[in-house]
Amino acid sequence: MFKQDKAKSTTENSKEQNKISPGTKIKGNIEAKGGFRIDGCVEGTVKTPGKVVIGKDGYVKGELECENADIEGKFSGNLKIQGTLSLRSTAVIEGEAVVSKLAVEPGATFNATCTMRGGVKAIRNERGEKQRQEQSA
Repeated sequence: MFKQDKAKSTTENSKEQNKISPGTKIKGNIEAKGGFRIDGCVEGTVKTPGKVVIGKDGYVKGELECENADIEGKFSGNLKIQGTLSLRSTAVIEGEAVVSKLAVEPGATFNATCTMRGGVKAIRNERGEKQRQEQSA
């Protein structure tokens, strides 16, 4: 009975949202199973398999590893995004970014080197046979 409860709570935690409120400053590394909303300041590494949102007043200096990121505030350092990096018009980014997809609103500042991971998709040749071709972004 207790084992089932523990397994259930672990699954639920991965869907929960973590929040760093305005006025909060954290120095160090953060690793979580759920997503993050950062409206305060973080200096260090943030790692999660979920989504990270950096609010207008949020600031992260260091490294960010996550599935998707939506940035309205400031980021300085290394971004490693498995999915989509979305930069809102108020975003200020400096450093390096490795992403699969990039969406930038007009007004965003993106002073970073960016590497986009290409996927592999199937295409058909003249005879209708499937071939593999690497996508370049």
